[in-house]
Amino acid sequence: MNAGTGTVSAGAAEKAASTLRERIVTGALPPGTAVREVVVAEELGVSRNTLREAFRRLAWENLLDIERHKGAVVKMMSTEDIHDIYLVRRTIELKAIEESALASPDSLARLRQAAYAVGQASSADDWEGVATAGLRFHQAIVSTLGSPRLDATFVPIVAQIRLAFAPAINQEQFQKPFAARDREICDLMLAGSRAAAGMALHSYLQDAEQILSDLVEAGPRPAKTAS
Repeated sequence: MNAGTGTVSAGAAEKAASTLRERIVTGALPPGTAVREVVVAEELGVSRNTLREAFRRLAWENLLDIERHKGAVVKMMSTEDIHDIYLVRRTIELKAIEESALASPDSLARLRQAAYAVGQASSADDWEGVATAGLRFHQAIVSTLGSPRLDATFVPIVAQIRLAFAPAINQEQFQKPFAARDREICDLMLAGSRAAAGMALHSYLQDAEQILSDLVEAGPRPAKTAS
């Protein structure tokens, strides 16, 4: 498809936004990356107007900054962003553990599979993979609530979390302790030890928030351009 200005397709805009959001979650688009409109529109096979609508959606989700005459840049999280993200995480994830006695067998199976994926990536020393798998695990915690609305609410939060820990230079050092704690939280949830799982998750989130706040305060890493 020619990536000229063109008309806006709502479905295509959502698909483009989903593709770019997924690239953020997997670390392919780190914070500070300039997202080149012409190149990305051509790559995704959408018009530039459709891509601009996708950019607006991602900006609304606090994943992109759109600057006049400069275009779209993947957002760099501030300390205030970190604190707000973790307020949301505590509110939703701790509630999920509290209500996990009501979780469906399918959602618990997905939780177990997500924790297994974290362990597999860790065993392979694939720390970028651990980062992505860990995010999927916490999505699976939220999904035990059985609420499509909360699942949808948490999708951009997951991408924001990835942007928050992207500045960590040594991903192994950052991810390894949390990977082990993911396994612990999963085991406690599956055993029905909700109070212990809640305490473990609360401590996990508190530690992660402090580490990420320190990372942000230490300053950004060099940006790149998406092609």
